[in-house]
Amino acid sequence: MIFRSTFNKPILLVGNGARSAGADELIYEFCKKTSIPALTTMNGVDLVQDDNHIGFIGTHGNRIANMILNECDLVISVGARLGLRQVGRYTNRFAPKAALIRADIDQYELSRDIKENEQKYQIDAKDFMTMLLREDVPDYSIWMSQCLKAKRLLDSYDKTEGNLAVEKIASLLPPNPVVAVDVGQHQCWCAQSLILKGNRGRIHIGGGYGTMGCGLPYAIGSSISINKAVTFCVTGDGGFQMNIQELETVKRERLPIKIFILNNRVLGKISETQHSNHKGRYAQTTQGSGYSVPDFQKIAEAYGIKAATLDSYQELDKYADWIVDDRPCLFNIMLPEESYLVPKIKWETCKIEPSLSDDVIVQVENILRR
Repeated sequence: MIFRSTFNKPILLVGNGARSAGADELIYEFCKKTSIPALTTMNGVDLVQDDNHIGFIGTHGNRIANMILNECDLVISVGARLGLRQVGRYTNRFAPKAALIRADIDQYELSRDIKENEQKYQIDAKDFMTMLLREDVPDYSIWMSQCLKAKRLLDSYDKTEGNLAVEKIASLLPPNPVVAVDVGQHQCWCAQSLILKGNRGRIHIGGGYGTMGCGLPYAIGSSISINKAVTFCVTGDGGFQMNIQELETVKRERLPIKIFILNNRVLGKISETQHSNHKGRYAQTTQGSGYSVPDFQKIAEAYGIKAATLDSYQELDKYADWIVDDRPCLFNIMLPEESYLVPKIKWETCKIEPSLSDDVIVQVENILRR
């Protein structure tokens, strides 16, 4: 028996390995049966969507997901490698009140100890979820309602223009879309705020590979693999320039790919590091330090693809018909240059920054500790 009924605040933590094993439907079935909250890694953000969505954990994870992780008393990790960006520098601070059960097919991942006395299962994620579903697991609706209440309390915090732009994009997408995400600030904004309608949508994300420029090729491959159906691509000005020539592939193959460029005219992730850690000494990342951005609308139109430059993501409503038709298009969405990525868990202190007021923190903790 894997699960013990002595736990009061369990969570299911799922990573992309669960998707690779074909366990996605079983995850939803388990969550529906038990009402155990499900959190994800960044690479597994599309595994828990719609009404079940709470967030992903780790360095740039949703604040509520990391706070729930700190309060739970059991973590059932399935297909998640639990790397440094999830567990942090000090593994003893990972889910400090919780027992840990890990299921992974990779013996080398399991060879790393995250916690003392953790239970490890070298097993296919689909087989593991099938075993869990056979067990008599209590209903945790009360604990789930606590997590959702705390999530609603924090919904208005940690939202930059990038998050709001992603939320607007998500609101205009059809149910169960296929979305390809590039690498950069927008990758984290999408992991935090791209909540899809339906439970069968896909978010193809570059994850930790650092594959800047992958967004458009991901979208092209996705569209071709589903009989040239509509797919969506969220990218940044830097990433898009690395494979901009693939617009010719989109036009030539008549692929109905909808491209959203979140354009703040800087190499965001790198410039943030230069801003925070190097006293604002920028190098080849901003308009004044050797980086520049072309007119993406004119470039797309030169390839024969309809395009629009938007001063604000709010203008997307005017183009709702472009998003659902069968032709490719490009939206060059302007964001402020100072579009930062929050929240972030500081490596040195393991604290979530920017910090919230003591009053808000106490409210959330009180909800989760009832």
